[in-house]
Amino acid sequence: MRLTSMNRIVLAAALLLALPASMTALAQGFKDTSMLRAPKGAPVAIYEFEDLECPACSHAFPIVHAAVEKYKIPLLRHDFPLRMHIWSFDAAVIARYIQDKISPQAAEEYRRAVFANQISIASKEDLNAFTQKYFQSHGRVMPFVVDPNGLFAAEVRADQTLGERVGLSKTPTIFIVTQKGFVEVNDVTQLYAMLDTAIAENPEPATAKPRTTAHK
Repeated sequence: MRLTSMNRIVLAAALLLALPASMTALAQGFKDTSMLRAPKGAPVAIYEFEDLECPACSHAFPIVHAAVEKYKIPLLRHDFPLRMHIWSFDAAVIARYIQDKISPQAAEEYRRAVFANQISIASKEDLNAFTQKYFQSHGRVMPFVVDPNGLFAAEVRADQTLGERVGLSKTPTIFIVTQKGFVEVNDVTQLYAMLDTAIAENPEPATAKPRTTAHK
């Protein structure tokens, strides 16, 4: 039987998910992949490293979030600002501030807005001006110092360290993770097909039916 390109991708994803994690990691050039597992109780999840200054991350953002909503699966997102990018680290720190001080939903909206306006942000000064306008448009005042104690910067650096531990070389790096292993999504346009395969291979556990008491 002749396989189409889509069938080959789906078949490859199924085979990778079936391989032991150590073999999968070795085949894909990663280092320590012990953390690439779905959260307890979730058969399938998406595990992503993103950079707010990365055009490919901007392209992937709406696709990943639409998939999370469609399949009702967890998203384990980590910041991985690349060293060569000028303002990405600062943007991640601001997003962490918004997540902690306002709400996770507000942080997601800020990330989405940064990606949508990415082309107009060329420097840290541009990012600061954009963020001030963003806060004003949402009826808030941007603090003079976003991270006075370095707490949010430390969180971003911890994500960077995690990504280096995995052995990342690019952003976005997106994995579909299960309780047994992971597969990297190299082409985000194939995310849905790969999720279909992962979910079919890792179905939700059947909910135990309550026992009924027979009356004599």
